[in-house]
Amino acid sequence: MNDFALIGPILAAMFAAATPLLFAALGELVVEKSGVLNLGVEGMMLVGAVCGFAVTIQTGSAVTGFLVAALAGAATASLFAVLTLFLLANQVATGLALTLFGVGLSALIGQGFVGIPLEGLPKLYIPGLTDLPVVGQALFGQDIMVYLAVAAVPLVHLFLYRTRAGLVLRAVGENHTAAHALGYKVLRIRFLAVLFGGAMAGLGGAFLSMDYTPMWAENMTSGRGWIALALVVFATWKPVRAMLGAWLFGGVTILQLHVQGLGIDVPSQLLSMLPYLATVLVLVLISRDVARIRLNAPACLGKLFHPDA
Repeated sequence: MNDFALIGPILAAMFAAATPLLFAALGELVVEKSGVLNLGVEGMMLVGAVCGFAVTIQTGSAVTGFLVAALAGAATASLFAVLTLFLLANQVATGLALTLFGVGLSALIGQGFVGIPLEGLPKLYIPGLTDLPVVGQALFGQDIMVYLAVAAVPLVHLFLYRTRAGLVLRAVGENHTAAHALGYKVLRIRFLAVLFGGAMAGLGGAFLSMDYTPMWAENMTSGRGWIALALVVFATWKPVRAMLGAWLFGGVTILQLHVQGLGIDVPSQLLSMLPYLATVLVLVLISRDVARIRLNAPACLGKLFHPDA
C-alpha cells in the first residue's frame, strides 16, 4: 500500500523534471524546422537560469524573472543568429562555442548568487481534484510553468501545421532557395525562429533555478540542453512526441532519486548516469530507422544560405 501511495508523488516529480527539457526541446524543434541547427541550448539555458534567478532575487517578482530569462536566452541566441545567418559561420562550431560562452557567462553573472535560497512557485490546489489518489497531485498540483510547458505543445503544433506562418517556416527549412525565389525573407524567418528557441531555452533554465531546485549553482543544467537536442531527433521533429520524450527522460531522472529509497542496492554513480545512458540508447535505436529520420528531418537543416548566392 505504501508503495502504491508513492506513485502520485513520483508522477508529479516526473512532470516537473520534464518541464525544462520540454521548454528547450520545443524551442529547438522550431529552430530546426526553419533549417538551423543550434547546438548552444545548454549555454542558453544557463544564461536564462542565472538571469531569471538574479532578477527574481533583486525584484521579488517571479514573473519578471521568467520574462528576463526568456529575453536573456533570446539575446544569447541572437549572437548565434548573427554569426551563422549573416556572417555565415559554421553552425555546429558556433553552437558549441555558444555553449562554452553560456557556461562562462552564467558563472560570472552568478558569482554573487551562489547558495542563496529562493522560494519556489506556488503549487496549484483545486479542492476535490488535487486530493485525488495517485493522479491528483501529478495533474492538479503542479505550478503554472509545468502547465505552460504542456500548453506550448499544441500551440507549437498549431503554429507549424495550421498557420500560414508555420507553413512558410517549414518551407524555408525544406528548401530555402525555393522559398527565397518566392519572395520570402529566409534570413528574417530563421532569425526569429532562433530567437524563439533561445527564449524557450531561457525559460527552461529559469524553471530549474527558480522552481525545480530554487537556487543558483554553476552548470546546474547538468547536460539537460544536450538531452533536449536529442529529444528533437527522438521526436522526429513532432511537438507531441517531444512531450512524450520529455516525460520519458523526466521519469528516468526521477528514477535515480527513488531507486535507492526503495531499498535497491545500486551504486549512486550508475544512477546518476541513467539519463545520459538513456539518451545514448534512444539515439542508437532511432538511428536504425534512417528512412524515418530522412523523411521528417528538414532538408536544409544546418545548411548555410546567402540571398545573393
